[in-house]
Amino acid sequence: MRLVGLDVGSKTVGVAVSDELGITAQMVETIPIDETRYNFGMRAIKKIVRQYEPEAFVLGLPKNMDGSSGASVNRSKAYGARLEKKFGLPVHYLDERLTTVESERVLVEEAGMYDRHKRKEVIDQMAAVLILQNYLDLNRKD
Repeated sequence: MRLVGLDVGSKTVGVAVSDELGITAQMVETIPIDETRYNFGMRAIKKIVRQYEPEAFVLGLPKNMDGSSGASVNRSKAYGARLEKKFGLPVHYLDERLTTVESERVLVEEAGMYDRHKRKEVIDQMAAVLILQNYLDLNRKD
């Protein structure tokens, strides 16, 4: 059961993929997007779908700290609807509050990545990994 995890931002989409058993998530890439030009990175997502043949997508929902939804949640849901329409695959959502903060911590403390510019290149991918890994852990059937 392979899944693709996505961290949808306003300028980039971080991508992660699970192993075939649905146990672990790994970083794949960061896709640049430009909503003002209607470039949502669907060509890059299409390549990922062809390569990994996932059963579904998992998108983070960046809720506010009080649990309410704002513009970012609406952006993620609109992106999810676009994915469902284009690829015919189900989209699951997971609360992603603080995944970017956690990603930063993991990259600095555990990966020793102290250079801010290098972290910036992979932070969206790491956030996608955390979103996908949390989803896998919550839905694991032991």
